[in-house]
Amino acid sequence: MSPGSPRGHGPSEEGGRPIGRRVPLPRGAEGPFLVFINGAEQTEGLDYEIADGMVVFHEPILKEDLSELGAFRKAMLGLGLVGTYQKNEVVDVQYRIGGETHLASDLEVLPD
Repeated sequence: MSPGSPRGHGPSEEGGRPIGRRVPLPRGAEGPFLVFINGAEQTEGLDYEIADGMVVFHEPILKEDLSELGAFRKAMLGLGLVGTYQKNEVVDVQYRIGGETHLASDLEVLPD
């Protein structure tokens, strides 16, 4: 487990491909911010920082990597007959604009 973060993507973590650590905040977003990964609230300073209009995570966000699956397995996934157990992290941010609270879901993760 990585020091600090409870997400702990150590070298033995299986499934999913690290795609990046930076997530742009929605245009005009103001704090206070609440940041979630797959619905679990993250802690500023421990899991992420806010800098230059972005959430910058200490550990990379993982997304499913289906590129190495064979054609048969992909077909089975497409038909909904089997699933995948890879990590597929979704980033959500709660923020304020003009005194109103908003939630942005499944935000884009920028590649490192």
